[in-house]
Amino acid sequence: MNIGQCDAQPVLTGKLVILRPLAPDDFDALYAVAADPRIWEQHPIADRHEEARFREFFQDALTSGGAFIVLDRSTQTVIGSSRYHGYDPVRREVEIGWTFLARSHWGGRYNGEMKRLMLAHAFRWVERVVFLIGPQNIRSQRAVERIGGRRVGIRFDGGGRESLVYEITASRDSSRIEIVQAIPRDLDTIMELVKACITRMQADAIDQWDGWMRFETILAR
Repeated sequence: MNIGQCDAQPVLTGKLVILRPLAPDDFDALYAVAADPRIWEQHPIADRHEEARFREFFQDALTSGGAFIVLDRSTQTVIGSSRYHGYDPVRREVEIGWTFLARSHWGGRYNGEMKRLMLAHAFRWVERVVFLIGPQNIRSQRAVERIGGRRVGIRFDGGGRESLVYEITASRDSSRIEIVQAIPRDLDTIMELVKACITRMQADAIDQWDGWMRFETILAR
């Protein structure tokens, strides 16, 4: 990956995840995640859970110059990987892809924060981030759409496979990403917000009732 003056492998830290540059010693921990066949069932390379296949993937990630290993911040355990690829300084574009997470961390919160961190960093030096996703990989398409990605066309990836192109742009989408990420994903948080809203509504109703009672008292005089 020709990254020029750009830092394609920083350490990125959020509330839920930490992303750091992928290292050779990470193979065993990352393969322990990747060995789950369900992670790859909608992927064009569905046998990547096999060790030989994954070793090819891992070596390519190391040589890419833009790959991360993803850690659960609370436990410091490895939960997946992602990377930058194909930086184009003329078009001010970079791709985010090769992402996978342990099924224990599916559901949107972890992937959402990981992508938000990568997008925020990328927008320091590009205007446009693209995601190339296989037509059959509905799960990844929905995940990108949840963070604000828009489908804009078709492109062939490095292996000659047709991929759907989704984009997020700094000028148009960065504020939307922040709004989407602010939406709580876990039920407990949502219930707490609902309870707080009900409490405020009850307090407003009591204040309104007291106001009417005072008004009627004045009229009765």
